[in-house]
Amino acid sequence: MRRLFPRLCAVLLSAFLLFGFAPVAKADASVAGLTPCAENPRFQQRAATAKTDQAKARFQMYGQALCGTDGLPHLVVDGRWSHAGDFLIPGIAFLYIAGCIGWAGRGYLMAIRGSKDATMREIQIDVPLAFKSTLAAASWPLAAFAELTGKKLTESDDKITVSPR
Repeated sequence: MRRLFPRLCAVLLSAFLLFGFAPVAKADASVAGLTPCAENPRFQQRAATAKTDQAKARFQMYGQALCGTDGLPHLVVDGRWSHAGDFLIPGIAFLYIAGCIGWAGRGYLMAIRGSKDATMREIQIDVPLAFKSTLAAASWPLAAFAELTGKKLTESDDKITVSPR
């Protein structure tokens, strides 16, 4: 009975979504109240108060973006490719940099694991080894894929303990 209830809820939710009981979400600029910043009066008012050349250049650059009623540019992330660079490029760059940091830390910890003073080397970082780990982490997507296909990244199911219920 306990397993039937979640399945029933999932079937009902799927049926509601399938038959259109949920309203359709639209990300069109006119629906969201966004207008091109070059045509937005509040944005133009803000741009007129720009004093430095750097601020004027920034307002000129943001003139192609979409602004809300507050006159500030908004990031549009919907299914269209016209704004993909606004979010996709910084998102991929963030994931790559975060992966580099994680892979470098993982490599450093794996390198010092067998030493007799491993705990102390976690506290007082061995800079040459950390630098070597950081350089090696630049190719972390390829290394992760190689470890995943070589079954080194994951552990087999028989070695994972599961609490009895």
